[in-house]
Amino acid sequence: MSTTILCQSTACPNGNPPSRLECPTCSKLGIRGSFFCGQECFKAEWVGPLSVKTHKIVHDLAKKPLSTVNVGGKDSYNPFPNYSYTGSIRPMYPLSARRKVPDHIPHPEYAADGYPKAEARATGQAPRILNKEEQEKMRTACRLTREVLDIAASHVRPGITTDELDEIVHNATIERNGYPSPLNYRNFPKSVCTSVNEVICHGIPDQRKLQEGDIVNIDVSLYYDGYHGDVNATYAVGQIDEESQKLIRTTRECLDESIKLCKPGALFRDIGKTIEPIARANGCSTVFTIEPMINLGHNWGEVHWPDNWTATTVDSKRSAQFEETLLITEDGVEVLTAGK
Repeated sequence: MSTTILCQSTACPNGNPPSRLECPTCSKLGIRGSFFCGQECFKAEWVGPLSVKTHKIVHDLAKKPLSTVNVGGKDSYNPFPNYSYTGSIRPMYPLSARRKVPDHIPHPEYAADGYPKAEARATGQAPRILNKEEQEKMRTACRLTREVLDIAASHVRPGITTDELDEIVHNATIERNGYPSPLNYRNFPKSVCTSVNEVICHGIPDQRKLQEGDIVNIDVSLYYDGYHGDVNATYAVGQIDEESQKLIRTTRECLDESIKLCKPGALFRDIGKTIEPIARANGCSTVFTIEPMINLGHNWGEVHWPDNWTATTVDSKRSAQFEETLLITEDGVEVLTAGK
């Protein structure tokens, strides 16, 4: 710290006169009203509203991540330092600027204000049956969505940030004249959801670098010609432990077995009845059905970070998810986002 900055306290043991300068380290982390002097305020025992011990902890955390699990850029930081996280993953801000979508690409109605009006109007209405032309448009949107997911998955490796994966998804989407559906949907700030380890869903891409042994779910949605495709999968980052491998296998099996039930007249509850026993037999629990989100262990609960999006397990155990977009046909089901 600069020795020219003065302490607010008239009783400062360093003899500095009053000052109204805030501690820049605390201010960067969103903590206001914490004043300091040139000899470091936690040594001078004057830190404004923070205790000496708390202020020193804040400075130590700002100098390095909580552990090697949370590695970002040299200027990255945890925006919610006082939040009680359930596991080891931390958000690593600042978030990059909102990515641009060229004007010539059709935007969904919520792109400007974040509010999905058509979705609100459809609430409580019976599902709409697509005609042949609409089905073809859905096939196209879903094929493009799968292409983008596969491109993003090919870049998963230790050291890449989830923000870099977001950029890859964004660019691959607009190269196909599509709009990344998550972007500004109910004010979501990014073009894809990336959920790491104990994050169940809706993880916001940020500056954290993926680590050897992580698992990451990449959830891609793409808007094209008036229709959304939606697909996600969970991937290993380098070598992962046996428990994580089992979790990924179990989650994929839950989805595959439930797809087999899909046909005209099938009941949603029967899909859940198929997923639950598979999860339990493998020592896992189910958060939601249809697009199975499966947790290690027997706790299906979730908690949300202060960003109002990121959902994590309550016991810090890992979670995985797989999802496909399906077309129910007269005699069965067609997986529109099926990979090669």
